[in-house]
Amino acid sequence: MLYAARRDHVRRLIRPALAAGTWIVADRFSDSTMAYQGYGRGLPLEDLAALHRIALGDFVPDLTIILDLPVKEGLARAGRRSITTDRFEQLEHAFHGRLRDGFLAIAKAEAMRCMVLDASTDISAVHAAVLAAVAERLDVKFG
Repeated sequence: MLYAARRDHVRRLIRPALAAGTWIVADRFSDSTMAYQGYGRGLPLEDLAALHRIALGDFVPDLTIILDLPVKEGLARAGRRSITTDRFEQLEHAFHGRLRDGFLAIAKAEAMRCMVLDASTDISAVHAAVLAAVAERLDVKFG
């Protein structure tokens, strides 16, 4: 279901926007599916990669930024920003450790596309790091 929805989203919104020269920024995409379902839940990575190829072919983002911080700190932040926790935030600490390890493994395997940024600093420093990463990797200047 995840890939069927993603295929529809890419076909209806993302590809037409890219064709029109519009930048697309997404907070989750196929790396999240690989990390959550593969590394986190233990589904076979090869099967998830095959689903991606069937649904999207070789379509991948130009840049993926992974905001990294220790699991304990990430869960604490999530708890502070929301009155209710979502179903993923309620999962055991070990799941979140596998999830983090998965995102870092994806970044290592896809180093030309992925950048890992330290998210343990304050929000303004993380914001500046994200802008610098986009400027560097996509060769853009911000005003």
